Amino acid sequence: MMWFKQKRMCSWSSVTIIASIVTLVSVVHLFLYPVVPSLDYFRQYENSCIPINSTKSTQPTHNNIISNQTKFPLDLHNGVVYRGAPWKNEVGQWLAGCDSITSPVKVIEQIGRKSCRNDCSGQGICNRELGQCRCFHGFTGEECAERQELSCNYPRSKEKPFGHWVVSICPAYCDTTRAMCFCGEGTKYPNRPVAETCGFTINPPSKPGGAPVTDFTKADLDVFTTNGSKRGWCNVDPEEAYASKVLFKEECDCKYDGLWGRFCEVSVLSTCINQCSGHGLCRGGFCQCDSGWFGTDCSVPSVLSSIREWPLWLRPAQVTVPENVNSNGNLINLDAIVEKKRPLIYVYDLPPDFNSLLLEGRHFKLECINRIYDQRNATVWTDQLYGAQMALYESMLASPHRTLNGEEADFFFVPVLDSCIITRADDAPHLSMQEHIHGGLRSSLTLEFYKKAYDHIITQYPYWSRSAGKDHIWFFSWDEGACYAPKEIWNSIMLVHWGNTNSKHNHSTTAYWGDNWDPISSDRRGNHTCFDPDKDLVLPAWKRPDEGSLNAKRWSRAREERKTFFYFNGNLGPAYENGRPEATYSMGIRQKVAEEFGSTLNKEGTLGKQHAEDVIVTPLRAGNYHEELASSVFCGVMPGDGWSGRMEDSILQGCIPVVIQDGIYLPYEHFLNYESFAVRIREDEIPNLLNILRSFNETEIKFKLENVKKIWQRFLYRDSVVLEAERQKAVRGSVEDWGLKFSQLEEDDVFATFIQVLHYKLHNDTWRRQLLLPKKEFGLPKECLIRRE
Repeated sequence: MMWFKQKRMCSWSSVTIIASIVTLVSVVHLFLYPVVPSLDYFRQYENSCIPINSTKSTQPTHNNIISNQTKFPLDLHNGVVYRGAPWKNEVGQWLAGCDSITSPVKVIEQIGRKSCRNDCSGQGICNRELGQCRCFHGFTGEECAERQELSCNYPRSKEKPFGHWVVSICPAYCDTTRAMCFCGEGTKYPNRPVAETCGFTINPPSKPGGAPVTDFTKADLDVFTTNGSKRGWCNVDPEEAYASKVLFKEECDCKYDGLWGRFCEVSVLSTCINQCSGHGLCRGGFCQCDSGWFGTDCSVPSVLSSIREWPLWLRPAQVTVPENVNSNGNLINLDAIVEKKRPLIYVYDLPPDFNSLLLEGRHFKLECINRIYDQRNATVWTDQLYGAQMALYESMLASPHRTLNGEEADFFFVPVLDSCIITRADDAPHLSMQEHIHGGLRSSLTLEFYKKAYDHIITQYPYWSRSAGKDHIWFFSWDEGACYAPKEIWNSIMLVHWGNTNSKHNHSTTAYWGDNWDPISSDRRGNHTCFDPDKDLVLPAWKRPDEGSLNAKRWSRAREERKTFFYFNGNLGPAYENGRPEATYSMGIRQKVAEEFGSTLNKEGTLGKQHAEDVIVTPLRAGNYHEELASSVFCGVMPGDGWSGRMEDSILQGCIPVVIQDGIYLPYEHFLNYESFAVRIREDEIPNLLNILRSFNETEIKFKLENVKKIWQRFLYRDSVVLEAERQKAVRGSVEDWGLKFSQLEEDDVFATFIQVLHYKLHNDTWRRQLLLPKKEFGLPKECLIRRE
């Protein structure tokens, strides 16, 4: 039960103020903890570090700890098992011995009261911690009263009447609050998007077999026609079009979020961070919070909120009214004392330029997110690898490890959605890369976003200076990770998908020029590597929650059912039809593997020099990719334009990953014991690849396959899936099959592993941190706080 404590007797003039608070605080135990626990109830314990191998007690015994320290047979790989996963020896020993016996600490969470000027003019949300407005798209200023004109087109010229090309280029009506193109007034469907090539003339291919060519200097007037015999779009009735009674332009599509159907005839939910936590309206990607709530996902309560609606990470709480109660009607801060387990993470509420506006203004609804919503407002999971950034961000915001008290925090997360900058960098003139400083490079533009976020937190918050940013966490989801992080933040922890130490590949490895970071000047970037294993962490990419694979249990398929010895399916470079033309693609690694072991004829009609019947190395799209992975013993993990999702593909289908990329770390590689479930092949060993793999005896192969089974969920963003299931349950009153099935998985997922790694890092850095910071109550036995030399 929550308790309300009053520190002193108040005058009658204060009673009115306090009474309103008392009314909100008075809730019963049954309301906070219903008879039937929700999915959220379970996930708060799934993400904790309490051993779950005993149903009798949550307090670990000495025997629990010993069992958690079980080593591999004969200590073959010098690892320690903790919560089912094979960790590197020192990491596993500490986690098994100390992480599991962490005790809660009491944290004072201050509930904000600050107000914003003119209540942000109704065009933004007030951050009540800072008293600053977070303005909607198209509005700016201290009180969001200034209107922005975000043009779709660059300045016109005689040669280019719509300006030079940009994704937002528009021959129709431009919504200048978002720089997005619509049919506009005078058409039957004015709110129907005219995106990308839709509104422009499409010319035939310049050569046989080529692609049609869009002329961005000439509008296609047939798009706006009411003549049913022409290729209309803005006036086409959906029912007639579906019945094939009228023609329409096939290049037109429903690309913007919040709309569904071939002709955008159905309004649906847009995708927002945590869907505004049930305390706001998702307007295209920006959460318009209800009164009393703020934050990117409307999950932070102010003193105007109802305490009975507080999120689980703030419950149960002992709420205290401060002594400085005034009788002039001003709001007061509330202190809520909550028991939490370390590590504690403070999540900055950045201005929306770094997150919400990037979501709201994106031109392609499938980009940079992990889900959208269909005509029933049911969840549709995406295949976007970059969705990991949003998944982790949402889990962190809803985690019991989150704190509003920066003074108590162990880590600080700075949420810049660079995955959306990838898709927005050439969207509209207001996001121009053409400035002299960027020279057309998305990498340079992204660096500037991070630099601006850094400038914001050091001017608005006091936390950076206490450790020179070493306890701050940034997520770089781009193909080459944090290579182009600004020099000011390099002390921090970088979350990436690409752990390039630059020990061999010490320049930009991407074949896409716009992401090349070599041209960025050292006075902006500094001279750091892309990844530092002493401080950074590689996280898995997002993979669509596959209910089919879960039902089929492909990840648990036995050795005897895996008939293909080695498998790789993907782009193999210029030697093959439709292959990437750049010799630098995949740093040449895929091309070398194909040259030796290719199982598909290349352009010259030849197979790989060492082609074998039980080896598949092909660029041909698989009919059932997951089934082919699950039918293989070893699966190739090689780079694309930087990182690729092949490691996750292998692990999630139970295949032993064969890593070929020198000096580049894979997810958790400096924490988990990769020898126990993976194989690393040096690039110069590629010609000897099959001989190396065939040298493993059946006992070792089965041992590695068994360990893949134990860790596959650590490559799955299950927490994000369960969060979405809980949101759908609140809105729709039921949970779909995928939600029930994923909530029943018991092993630790990506987010739980992330928390465990942070807890280990907190221990590992304790001695150094205590020199910099005030002493904290770590909730650990003394022996767990001793730094190993």
